[in-house]
Amino acid sequence: MIYDIAIDGKQFHLELARAERTWRCRLNGRTLEVDAVLARPDVLSILIGGKAYEVKREHTAVDTHLWVGPARYAAAIRDPRSWRGRRGALGEEAGPRKLMAPMPGKVVRALVAEGDTVEAGQGILVVEAMKMQNEIKSPKKGTVQRIAAVEGATVNPGDVLAIVE
Repeated sequence: MIYDIAIDGKQFHLELARAERTWRCRLNGRTLEVDAVLARPDVLSILIGGKAYEVKREHTAVDTHLWVGPARYAAAIRDPRSWRGRRGALGEEAGPRKLMAPMPGKVVRALVAEGDTVEAGQGILVVEAMKMQNEIKSPKKGTVQRIAAVEGATVNPGDVLAIVE
């Protein structure tokens, strides 16, 4: 598998091949052996050179971020085999979409109310994690069907915070 990746604006070329129990990765020509397990949806547990990392993906219709520990990186991944980019405009997916907590934290502010109309990428809630406030954005244009987390609530990774339809 071959991917072209941009992390915080820096370009990378990644080639992945499955080895016996690991993945053989060539990142910009440098070879790495990586042990990776999908711990849960959008969370990857990775072991590189004896060091463990947990990588969480936060994906909306307008952007993607990767969390590696407390650090957040803007990411863009292009898979030449993917049809996703050819299926129409971003933010127009049919059906309800759930906004999930990317990491443990506390809901500090709701930016919209149930029933409000929102645009793709518009802030819905603010979650504080490790003294950093993170805006949880709408994955699509639509109506806020439900706000599942109240201000002051503690949330865990993967908890549903809101639903946009």
